[in-house]
Amino acid sequence: MNGIERAAKQQGGIEEGAFGRHDIDYNRFAAVMAKDDLLREASEALEQAGIEDARREARLLLGWATDRDLGGLLSLDNVCPEQALRFSDGLKRRLKREPLAFITGETGFWTLDLETGRDTLIPRADSESLIEAALNVQPDRNAPLSILDLGTGTGCLLLAALSEYPHATGLGVDLAPEAAALARRNSIRTGLSERCFFMAGNWTDSLHGRFDIVLSNPPYIETGDLAGLMPEVVSYEPARALDGGADGLDAYRILCGLLPGILVPEGYAILEMGIGQIDAVSALGASNGLREVARRTDLGGVERALVLQLPG
Repeated sequence: MNGIERAAKQQGGIEEGAFGRHDIDYNRFAAVMAKDDLLREASEALEQAGIEDARREARLLLGWATDRDLGGLLSLDNVCPEQALRFSDGLKRRLKREPLAFITGETGFWTLDLETGRDTLIPRADSESLIEAALNVQPDRNAPLSILDLGTGTGCLLLAALSEYPHATGLGVDLAPEAAALARRNSIRTGLSERCFFMAGNWTDSLHGRFDIVLSNPPYIETGDLAGLMPEVVSYEPARALDGGADGLDAYRILCGLLPGILVPEGYAILEMGIGQIDAVSALGASNGLREVARRTDLGGVERALVLQLPG
């Protein structure tokens, strides 16, 4: 189960006020502090707030505050006041359940380091199953593929695919202009901007031509389940990128209707989906003339990626 789907363990989420139960004297951060003291206090506070892997999150926060990677923290003994205050600010935000990727402004996906922002979902490791599926059905890394990413967000799927296919080109489309702009910045950040283009628009109005591979991680959470998601998701990530309608399948109905007109013959569509949705999405594909050729599980064993093909 990934971070989007995991519901709060208590009805209504973690009880109000739980994030601040650990009593931290933030004024102490105005002086030089030992790294180990900072990490210990932060880890305890994060753990009491119900945040998983609190020790690692504390180290990542300190790395952000001191502009060091995790390896660089090993040689750090003391933290100067400016860095300690920045760490304090980040810790306060994390205890309010703001996602770490929004605090630091970046996250890793596949082999890439990407900018993140409040206008898009945070890339998650489970989505890497789509890239694995693409490499499995199209093993020729030198193929001059044309790749389309619908609902591109940060651009993570398209950029990861382009990083593996050095002769491929791609188009990413997102309804939000802010998301398309962020994806464009990530293409520059990763050195892939010359092989891709990002645009804002509706899927049904923005597409011309056909593509060898279509990637998409569409909204797939049932509307009635949104309120029960983890605070990091429901309070900070954009609802438009989460809400899949009453049964979570609204976007797939649109996608499966579009795919026959935008795939080349024998082209592949590789779609991400939620727990228990893969059979229904496969049936939607079949009703539009697409055949299922593969499924791929994520790190938690969930059938996360579905590969559909347009017959030749």
